[in-house]
Amino acid sequence: MDPEAPKLQKAMAQAGYGSRRACERMIREGRVTVNGERARLGMRANPSSDKIVVDGDPMREPEPLIYVLLHKPAGVLSSLTSQGGWPTVIDLVELDARVYPVGRLDLESEGLILLTNDGELAHALTHPSYAHEKEYRVLLDKIPNEDQLQSWRDGVTIADLGQTLPAVVWLEDPSEPWVHVILRQGMKRQIRETAHTLGLSVKRLIRIRMADLKLGDLEPGAWRQLSNLESESLRLAVREPAEVR
Repeated sequence: MDPEAPKLQKAMAQAGYGSRRACERMIREGRVTVNGERARLGMRANPSSDKIVVDGDPMREPEPLIYVLLHKPAGVLSSLTSQGGWPTVIDLVELDARVYPVGRLDLESEGLILLTNDGELAHALTHPSYAHEKEYRVLLDKIPNEDQLQSWRDGVTIADLGQTLPAVVWLEDPSEPWVHVILRQGMKRQIRETAHTLGLSVKRLIRIRMADLKLGDLEPGAWRQLSNLESESLRLAVREPAEVR
């Protein structure tokens, strides 16, 4: 095989099969063959000269890249398929192209979700090694005291999850229980579990930024496609692992 060809998972991601990690999983599950041979991680393949088959069908041609910014409302799943009858973020967007959600939010959380078929960008935004910032507005059940805020900044130990990394946390207004939280880490339900560990409860959680991409004044349930300038700026911003300060 061509040593200059891209890695198979990269070629699949560029063809719209999901993030690079999702494509790696498909390879591990034996769902991909190259020239009649079961694919393996690390294999390189040239889509123009190698016969790549995914789930029994020839691999699709690379699709035009699409980037959609969505304000996910509460009560909507940030997944491709519905569970328990809940609507998904895909249900809110009217597009003919296949896109995938990047950066999950739990059912009751709100805010910025990126939908795209750019698997390389999805990988860069979500892989822990890149450590790109995600910013949230969080409404708590009460105003946290300075000890609670400092513990949140320093990191806490969450049962069954482990130690959180240092975070940037501040009160939006000293008289209101809204806080801003900036994370470079992505534990499951990290903000809610951190608040619980500190004796606080989250009433609303809204993601307002992912790397350089901002939610802005987009209303819940509304969406828009990124401009060419926005998508190019985002690709440049996440091309290299972030410098952790």
